[in-house]
Amino acid sequence: QVQLVDSGGAVVQSGGSLRLSCVASGLTLTFSGYKMSWYRQAPGKEREAVATITNFPSHRTDYSTSVAGRFTIFRDDGKNTIYLQMNNMEPEDTAVYYCHVFDVHKIREYWGQGTQVTVSS
Repeated sequence: QVQLVDSGGAVVQSGGSLRLSCVASGLTLTFSGYKMSWYRQAPGKEREAVATITNFPSHRTDYSTSVAGRFTIFRDDGKNTIYLQMNNMEPEDTAVYYCHVFDVHKIREYWGQGTQVTVSS
């Protein structure tokens, strides 16, 4: 059974930093067919992808324009964990953050339960 467990959300002041974690079980994140992302959903807004990491055809990371240069997605293969390092945070970053894995071969997706991030001005 696949499970993604998000953690690390907190209240942080504007300009501060935070690191989110997503521990995966039931799947191995180094598999070439996985697309791993962090999404966020702010109150009254749609869920949006903010950072993505893919294994195939080569290791690649992509970011939304709103977080590029401030957020970094990376993976610890030994811990089977995906991280989102968030720096220079802004009140607009306040949202529930979700870890997401998409299996491009099985056309199947998995979600973490979400972790609340609040940035105070």
